Amino acid sequence: MQVLSQNLQAIPEHDSYDLVVIGAGGAGMSAALYAAIDGAKVLLVERTEQVGGTTAWSAGTTWVPGSHHAAKVNPQDNLAEAKRYLDNAIGERSDPALRQAFLDHGKAAVEQIEAHSELRYRPYPKHPDYISDLGGSTLSGRALEPLPFDGRLLGDLFPLIRPPIPEFTVLGGMMVDRTDINHLLAMTKSLASFKHSARIILRHLKDRLSHSRGTRLVMGNALTARLLYSLSKHDQVTLALNTTVEQIHQNAQVGQTGQAVDRVTLLQNGQRRTVKVRGGVVLASGGFNRNPELRAKLLPGIPLDWCPAAPGHTGQAHELAASLGAHYGQGALSNSFWAPVSRRQRPDGSTAVFPHFVMDRAKPGFLTVNQAGERFLNESTSYHLFGLGMQAAHQQSPSIPAYLVCDSAALQRYGVGMVRPGASAGLLKTFLDDGYLTQGATLDELANRLGINAQGLKSSVEKINAYAQTGIDPDFGRGSTAYSQNIGDASAGGKNPNLGPLLQGPYYAVKLYPGDIGAATGFATDASARVLGADQQPVAGLYAVGNDQHSIMGGVYTAPGITIGPGLVFAYIATRDALARARA
Repeated sequence: MQVLSQNLQAIPEHDSYDLVVIGAGGAGMSAALYAAIDGAKVLLVERTEQVGGTTAWSAGTTWVPGSHHAAKVNPQDNLAEAKRYLDNAIGERSDPALRQAFLDHGKAAVEQIEAHSELRYRPYPKHPDYISDLGGSTLSGRALEPLPFDGRLLGDLFPLIRPPIPEFTVLGGMMVDRTDINHLLAMTKSLASFKHSARIILRHLKDRLSHSRGTRLVMGNALTARLLYSLSKHDQVTLALNTTVEQIHQNAQVGQTGQAVDRVTLLQNGQRRTVKVRGGVVLASGGFNRNPELRAKLLPGIPLDWCPAAPGHTGQAHELAASLGAHYGQGALSNSFWAPVSRRQRPDGSTAVFPHFVMDRAKPGFLTVNQAGERFLNESTSYHLFGLGMQAAHQQSPSIPAYLVCDSAALQRYGVGMVRPGASAGLLKTFLDDGYLTQGATLDELANRLGINAQGLKSSVEKINAYAQTGIDPDFGRGSTAYSQNIGDASAGGKNPNLGPLLQGPYYAVKLYPGDIGAATGFATDASARVLGADQQPVAGLYAVGNDQHSIMGGVYTAPGITIGPGLVFAYIATRDALARARA
């Protein structure tokens, strides 16, 4: 294993690379790895001190229809059905040619990276597309999950992996995926679950003797670690951390009209280097979301402290690309992808922003209300539509924050936000004392403490209790699709896995806000991921992947992993085109 990370002092001025990648998140690391697999000399530039970006904090799910894994769980699926689903869900909100390129190259992208690196995927037996009532959708096969990884294999590189959000870990830094969670919740009821739980807990306790956190990595941390471990095996890859790209230079193309990207200037701790680029520069900096000016323009009214994404995507690289004529794509449903989030101040003064993906809001015994105490959306819809629904409802009646309400039975069984299932009275007190969690012995008391309409809340609870008896939500259709039912709880024994009564006081609530989890609007590209200039012609030598590329989903959250999957595939596409330029 080589030492990837380099100080700029070790890089000669005007050193030459086949490919320069800006951003070491999932898409950027994939682009660098594809190039390294092809024998190219690569410089991977990351402005923070760790790799992984928001990918490291995510579930790591990678949505790629038609891979060789799909037949293991869904042999009937095919690319024509995937195209039909995307066409139905997205329509003209994105360029169909780019969606087709994604479908055409997905299988090869997955096969090549698995065959020539340590990246390994598995299909989950049931992982539905999010708009599961649309034609062409499937229940499984398109969403791939990275296999767990032993972080000890990274040696001295292990600290370079961005740790998971602390609130997503247990026992002081032990990562758990949904398989682990299910076993931990059932460890007193099943011998198999007890053995699984004991194995991972003992492993974690051993890890803590020599590491600051667990080394059994799952989900996005496993994906990031597998990419970094694979890159470390290639001598021709250089990783420059804590490094900013100050300028992307162009020069006249020999024998052609126009200019091409041929150099970049880097800054690290006061040291500057300008290096040459033969094939191209790949933008993979994570999107615009933490750039104050771009945020004010594209996400008006959404404070930055509602954003749960990683800190690196400042949009600085976007400013450089815009100076070369790059422009954003148009027509997306939304400029960002969304999730409802709750917020809590940590002991160190930082703020935890917790996305409510699947563990609470769609479960029996929960409902979400606005300030009038009224339900205003389907709690079991996708997190993206939930976030959009909050913003739309707020235009009519105050719905930000919204209030996720449950009874004590639901709290104990499922937890709520940062409060884990089975929380003790002492632990609940800490959440109550700092205001993250609000408690009321009755619904009237809860409403008064929240400052919302008590009669509205009681009426909403009465309705949801009645709907739990029939299994039908006539107001918003909660639990009416395969996706919704998959994130409910069939084991609760109700007629609808997403519906259950709120009967057992005390009652609890947390405040929800719409949090932007990633950019949907990015630079317009062609089907080769080449960034388009003002004349709609490619800016020679400039590519965009991941959240820097305008989403092929057009701001529609079609399925799990629809940022990481296209990020992987277009990294493959962009790298092939760039290395062809380098060789030419």
